[in-house]
Amino acid sequence: MIVGVCTIELRLREAHSLKEKRQVLKSIITRVKNNFNVAIAEVDYQDKWQRAVLGVAVVSTAQDHANGILSKVVNFVESMYVAELLDYQIELW
Repeated sequence: MIVGVCTIELRLREAHSLKEKRQVLKSIITRVKNNFNVAIAEVDYQDKWQRAVLGVAVVSTAQDHANGILSKVVNFVESMYVAELLDYQIELW
């Protein structure tokens, strides 16, 4: 069993309140859940208006598959153009 974890750090320049930030994040989280079979949640910077870190997790039987899914999630989030991708990190166990 392979567990893959990805952290995605985002900047939300258009968010001017926590409410606006949460609307954008809810959209991202919903779309990722609908397109990929992964778990996703906001894991850091909950009190900052324009910063967020999303945690994404996937369980697979193959390391290549888990890495591929997480890479596709990162590319998908970046291609939504609702937040600036600052950094991401993928770890596999």
